[in-house]
Amino acid sequence: MGLVSQTGDGAATAEEAETPLGMGSSYRYNSPLVQVVLIGLVCFCCPGMFNALSGMGGGGQVHHDVANNANTALYTTFAVFGIVGGGIYNLLGPRLTLFAGCCTYVLYAGSFLYYNHHQEQTFAIAAGAVLGVGAGLLWAGEGAIMTAYPPPGRKGTYIAVFWSIFNMGGVIGGLIPFVLNYHRTTADSVNDGTYIAFMCFMSAGALIALAILPANKVVRADGSRASTVKYSDVSTEVTQIARLFGNWRMLLMLPAAWASNFFYTYQFNNVNGLLFNLRSSGLNNIFYWGAQMLGSAGIGWVLDYSCRSRRRRGFVGIALVAALGTAAWGGGLANQLRYTDGKWEPKLDFKESAYAGPFVLYFSYGLLDAMFQSLVYWVIGALADDSLTLSRYSGFYKGVQSAGAAVAWQVDKHKTPLLHQLIVNWALTTVSYPLLALLIALAVKDEQDRQPDGDPEIDLKVPKPSAPSIPVY
Repeated sequence: MGLVSQTGDGAATAEEAETPLGMGSSYRYNSPLVQVVLIGLVCFCCPGMFNALSGMGGGGQVHHDVANNANTALYTTFAVFGIVGGGIYNLLGPRLTLFAGCCTYVLYAGSFLYYNHHQEQTFAIAAGAVLGVGAGLLWAGEGAIMTAYPPPGRKGTYIAVFWSIFNMGGVIGGLIPFVLNYHRTTADSVNDGTYIAFMCFMSAGALIALAILPANKVVRADGSRASTVKYSDVSTEVTQIARLFGNWRMLLMLPAAWASNFFYTYQFNNVNGLLFNLRSSGLNNIFYWGAQMLGSAGIGWVLDYSCRSRRRRGFVGIALVAALGTAAWGGGLANQLRYTDGKWEPKLDFKESAYAGPFVLYFSYGLLDAMFQSLVYWVIGALADDSLTLSRYSGFYKGVQSAGAAVAWQVDKHKTPLLHQLIVNWALTTVSYPLLALLIALAVKDEQDRQPDGDPEIDLKVPKPSAPSIPVY
């Protein structure tokens, strides 16, 4: 049966849908692997560089107020557009949605370049609000692609591939301030070249976004298309998004979604930004985002290969992340008790022996972040297979995540005791684990999982039967 004719970004005809499908090349343009790599590169250039910018603490500024206020505005609008972003993605398709989202990252980095010269917060706060809109669009699209394009039995592996490429952006982004500010050992704010370099990467990400294919043109190794549904309409999306707030699956995910960006403020501002000097905080970011690459690869393997039962793999993943979370936050508590007044002088440099302990702690935070968020994305991907539903689920997750982040930045701005911030972060992540386990127990069915089919784009060990070649787009 042919695919329903479509128009716009997802244009496809019934004749195209009738084309015989086969295994084809592992590196063809319309394969899930190549499309996941492309969305990884988009996020490498845009949110990856944004993460490096934020990870310096205060956006690379001596006073954190401008970054706190800009990020509050950012995550407030992000909370709204994260939720509705899935609907917008279903209306516009991936290219327009992702391109529009990427452009707002360039504006945000430019606002800090402006602040370096004029010390005026208004532009940075406005740019933060605009970025919240764009980030909502970008991450809703990313969530739909990451959870709908891969083969069902390989979603953890594909998420790990994406997360590694994405966080390489944070690694390179950490190198930028480290190199450009290496000899400025007494400087408080990064130089102009740092922000200009970020803007160049972000502009490249906007261009790469135009190469993303719609779901109905992505063909898996077994010949199936990632999606055979046509794009939605406004009334349908409004109705379906409203229903998410009464969806018990989403309600069980609420604490995990709220927690997953809430801890960034504490880690970036009050660990990396407070304990280390400027060049060392840039170096730390290289390893923080590098740890994310390791963490996503490790949890991806567990979620796809550790057991035959998909639900059991989910439970094993939760247990592993819970153990690491307990260890990381326990170490964080021991470290936090050393500066309960929020003051650490003199700041640590990477050449000092005292640097090692806090560095390992910050590295562990990066490891936990990747494993925690990869786990949540895997759970979302296990709840459905079509991109329409998964874009809404991912958008809801990002919206709630961003609402939590907006609150967290203001919590820090109002000088909430750092010990209290740490305890709240630890409690939020801990509450998430049993609720995610309950969600897997109730909503993830083993019979929904196609047994690992030896997808040649990831696993070349299992031979596949020959078939006609796939048309390359």
